[in-house]
Amino acid sequence: MHALILGAAGMIGRRLVDVLVAEGRVGGQPLTGLTLLDVVTPTAPEGVPGPVRAEAADLTAPGAAEAAIRDRPEVIFHLAAVVSGEAEANFDLGYRVNLDATRSLFEAIRAAHEAEGYTPKVVFTSSLAVFGPPFPAVIPDDHILRPATSYGTQKAMGEMLLADYARRGIFGGIGLRLPTICVRPGKPNKAASGFFSGIIREPLAGQEAILPVPDTVRHWFASPAAAVGFLTHAAELDLARLGTRRSLTMPGVSATVAEEIEALRRAAGDKAVALIRRQPDEAVQRIVETWPESFDTAAATDLGFRADASFDAIVAQHIAAFHGG
Repeated sequence: MHALILGAAGMIGRRLVDVLVAEGRVGGQPLTGLTLLDVVTPTAPEGVPGPVRAEAADLTAPGAAEAAIRDRPEVIFHLAAVVSGEAEANFDLGYRVNLDATRSLFEAIRAAHEAEGYTPKVVFTSSLAVFGPPFPAVIPDDHILRPATSYGTQKAMGEMLLADYARRGIFGGIGLRLPTICVRPGKPNKAASGFFSGIIREPLAGQEAILPVPDTVRHWFASPAAAVGFLTHAAELDLARLGTRRSLTMPGVSATVAEEIEALRRAAGDKAVALIRRQPDEAVQRIVETWPESFDTAAATDLGFRADASFDAIVAQHIAAFHGG
């Protein structure tokens, strides 16, 4: 089975590639080839029992979406996106990448479907940002979509497009509303949520971290490994079990910033915690205030999606991967 990964050079994309190659399977079938696309050229892995195409691509360019699916991948992981803070700061870029590119991909699939019956499975990564205030204490999957940011609006539009194309039988579609991924390795990105990782990642590396919001802020988290697990499970899932609900909120760990800091303290002591510097940022706070805090994810859990055990487990995973345990 051939898989296409859009956003393959990103943190989750690279991990997904590694897992698929290591397991040698995708969608419950042997992996036979990979197409890896991003705005920069992804690294082509070794050990794939079939062709690997790794290229830079802009899906909004004429013919790019058609070229992306020219090998007729059976499973398409759509991870490509402009992150929340950047989408809010650059209105045109956010809509071009997060909406126009998604529509271009879906239209390319539709043309191939109508011409030759091509019907892949599309795993679309959505976001908790599709929800906006006011919130109930715990948010169910069928809570009204009321995004309060451009990024959330773009992801909500993507969910609706996914549902409509899937309803018409053009492809099998499932949308995953991912928790905030923490702890993200590497350098900070432009996501408004980046500080959630920064206040763990930087102190563990002996560096100062900026905290722009109060300790009382609560959020919904998943580790990188859990996120990849959501994606691979979705690729194997019998989509008939979804019914008419095409997008699901993924299970996660609900924690406040204060609880994050205490998990860091338990893992690395007071010296690490002392490297967190509080520097309020009103722009970040305005965005974060529009985000939900806790979810009822029974629908996803019943379908076999699994979360991390605790925030301590999330921190321990990062330490094991990047600090020798």
